[in-house]
Amino acid sequence: MRADRLLSLLMLLQSRGKMSARELAAELEVSARTIYRDIEALGMAGIPVYAEQGREGGFGLMDRYRTSLTGLSEGEVRALFMLSIPAPLAELGVSHELKAALLKLAAALPAARRGDEERMRQRFYLDAVGWERVETPTPHLKTLHQAVLEDRRVRLKYRPVFSGEIEQLAEAYGLVAKAGDWYLVFAHGAEGRGRIRARRVAEFMDVQLTGERFTRLADFDLEAFWKAWCAERAEQQAQFRVRLRVAPRAFEWLPGCLGSGAREALALAGPPDSEGWYTLDVTFDYLETARARLLGLGSAVEVLEPDVLRLSLRDFAEQISRIYA
Repeated sequence: MRADRLLSLLMLLQSRGKMSARELAAELEVSARTIYRDIEALGMAGIPVYAEQGREGGFGLMDRYRTSLTGLSEGEVRALFMLSIPAPLAELGVSHELKAALLKLAAALPAARRGDEERMRQRFYLDAVGWERVETPTPHLKTLHQAVLEDRRVRLKYRPVFSGEIEQLAEAYGLVAKAGDWYLVFAHGAEGRGRIRARRVAEFMDVQLTGERFTRLADFDLEAFWKAWCAERAEQQAQFRVRLRVAPRAFEWLPGCLGSGAREALALAGPPDSEGWYTLDVTFDYLETARARLLGLGSAVEVLEPDVLRLSLRDFAEQISRIYA
């Protein structure tokens, strides 16, 4: 006897009221005899189901059971219906399942509360994507989703900054969506017991699902790991300091490119050099942000430190040059 069929049977009786064995059998694609057995099972489980004979007869639930099926308060139901289908869930391909679940919940509510879904949908919409986010393809997300669900090892290929392509066998522990981006939390090393880390899914050049399964660390907590990783990243970001040599013609663009810290950096700058350029010390969140903003200043700025940023800018400039050569 399938538990999911019993739940579907219960939902049908709750949302549609009294139904005949033939109607239930047609809906669930089973025989009428199976429906009789399932009704008996519901009764034995304490569900107050009743039967009426005759042409207008059928099976139904006692009225007192209708308000207790979900076990949710009115406020809890409204909170659930505030859930739009977030973009990350749509990317995973589970938006249909979430929408179907909410529809089942709506069907399970008493008639007086079935309008809650429409009322909340027209009054609240959740959009977790940032304004400045550039849409980044994630063709390997569904493969990683499967790997995470099945505790499978995957073969990852990516290219870190200033390094050649890396291909490694990794254990897919989890997926995290933050500010519109997906991150894979994975372990690698000997028997997958190396350091657990995270990387943006969009950075993977290739992902191959293997037939190997792994045993997760018993004490691993995804939420705790993610919070610790974010805290460590934030600390590193706050320390990404850059020394620039800036031409006077770029001064009017600096606040737009470098943010509110540009004026403070200009105020603290010393006298210009023999060519009229100024040396500024500025802080960025992380390397990628510094690179993106400084590229916009073109030849009006030169990075003096750190070398890792100089190399990154040179690499990007060479790529652009090859395209337009």
